[in-house]
Amino acid sequence: MAPDRPMTRPATALLLLFLILLARSTAAVPTDAGWLRENGTLIFHDSFDREETGNGAKAVGNGWNSATADRVPQIKQADLDGGILKIASATREAGHAAHLHHEAGFTDGGVVVRFRFPGLNKGESLQLGFVDRETKGVHAGHLCYGILSERGITLIDHKTGVMNLEIRQRRQPYLDRKEKLPADLDALLKAKQLTVPWKADTAWHELVLVTEGDEMRLSLDGLPVARHRSAGFAHPLKRWFSFLVPNTVWVDDVKIWKVK
Repeated sequence: MAPDRPMTRPATALLLLFLILLARSTAAVPTDAGWLRENGTLIFHDSFDREETGNGAKAVGNGWNSATADRVPQIKQADLDGGILKIASATREAGHAAHLHHEAGFTDGGVVVRFRFPGLNKGESLQLGFVDRETKGVHAGHLCYGILSERGITLIDHKTGVMNLEIRQRRQPYLDRKEKLPADLDALLKAKQLTVPWKADTAWHELVLVTEGDEMRLSLDGLPVARHRSAGFAHPLKRWFSFLVPNTVWVDDVKIWKVK
């Protein structure tokens, strides 16, 4: 076998140049958490280091409100325990998944949330995103969301999709009759969302969800996971940040950032 030949100086120089360019290109791509810190203003932070006051709509405190707590005042759906917000939805009793929201107020910006699925129920999932109840023509002001389920992550534009009242009115008869949607309507709704594979676990994760213009992006633990463009993401005022939880989720830190 021939002995290994030492790398020539030109080859060594080319390899070094490649490594330098690779490092520069990697460093030049900021994370969305970094984008928020560098370009935005922190407008809200909650680490949940307190106790809740009962089961009412405002029991979590610090400006949080629940759209579903008063439906079942005898059931605790939000428990502050050792700096962790433990959400356990009484979905069947309330007729709706647990819904908590907080004032936000930005065009471009986002949230940083530390969360985990505790593994207490099958099919644990989390929907989080933005609402503007003052928007006309959109059911309950639902704008856009990131949805994490057992096997996937979805970014969805509700404003110009399934929550648009004209689209809902056209779509509902087909749902009632359990018929396929017309091809044009089906294609429209599919264009309003993007789903990528993801396998849920019970570890803690840092999630970053941002909107910039007509783009929504979601990152987990500093790594980009999904990005999608749709008109509803560019809504001029995300008044509320909201959680929608059909079963169980734990949250121990929330930051809301405004870029503009």
